[in-house]
Amino acid sequence: MSAPDVRERLRAARGFVFDLDGTLALSDRHSHGYVALPGSVELLALLRERAVPFVILTNGTVHTPAEYARMLAGAGMTIDERDMLTPAVVAARVLLANGHRRVLVLGGDGVAGPLRDAGLTVVRPRDAQRSADAVFVGWHADFIFPDLEAACAAVWSGATVYSASDAPFFATRAGRTIGISRAICASIYSVTGKRSRVVGKPSANALRVCAARLGQPGSRIAVVGDDPVLEMRMARAGGALAIGICTGLTDEAGFATQPPGRRAHATFPSVRELLAAMREAA
Repeated sequence: MSAPDVRERLRAARGFVFDLDGTLALSDRHSHGYVALPGSVELLALLRERAVPFVILTNGTVHTPAEYARMLAGAGMTIDERDMLTPAVVAARVLLANGHRRVLVLGGDGVAGPLRDAGLTVVRPRDAQRSADAVFVGWHADFIFPDLEAACAAVWSGATVYSASDAPFFATRAGRTIGISRAICASIYSVTGKRSRVVGKPSANALRVCAARLGQPGSRIAVVGDDPVLEMRMARAGGALAIGICTGLTDEAGFATQPPGRRAHATFPSVRELLAAMREAA
């Protein structure tokens, strides 16, 4: 896409979906201690000034949306917790829509909290009564063998497996960190042969939840992120503007070599340069 076309799409965008890790901020390996990346605070301020809505969609489930919002406030980014979306928020809607009511959760409060808030019954692996019609896997650094046993038992009893993310890595200040959801779901699959359904990025469900929050169709949304497999793929599939940022997992050469379905419409070294482009596009 040419520079004039990008400016026009930026000018026409009526909502933004931002990735968090590697795009707006970086944390440690456990998603604590966020530091804003250059231009992030100013870019969000510009969108507020122009009354353009935005959400932050992370594939992380270490924390609840409210906890993420509090940590980002400490990094200088004021975020309404309703605009901080995680795969657990998406999962709650998907699980209810698919008729699930009892969910075996592998993960902490960041995984279970939004499900409880939506009225779902959360079952833990240690519970004596383990009957569940779904399994939801998120950030679970304390994963132990009995958790795998419980998940496999639920699957053998007919439960559907959902995963927060299938991403192998995410960006932190210490470099690439392994995605726990993928590793756990690989273990479940190796035993049961049951594949997980991803509810976070790049799923269509994730973009639909963002679009509903923004009140805009996908064609009027810009998706900004550092991962072609997640954000760019989701944007392309949903008809949104795909904007690649090079402060996380992928550099400019990495974006340029992607197949069409994962290619960014435009790339920027950081959100600081995106901010400059948006000011020019006004």
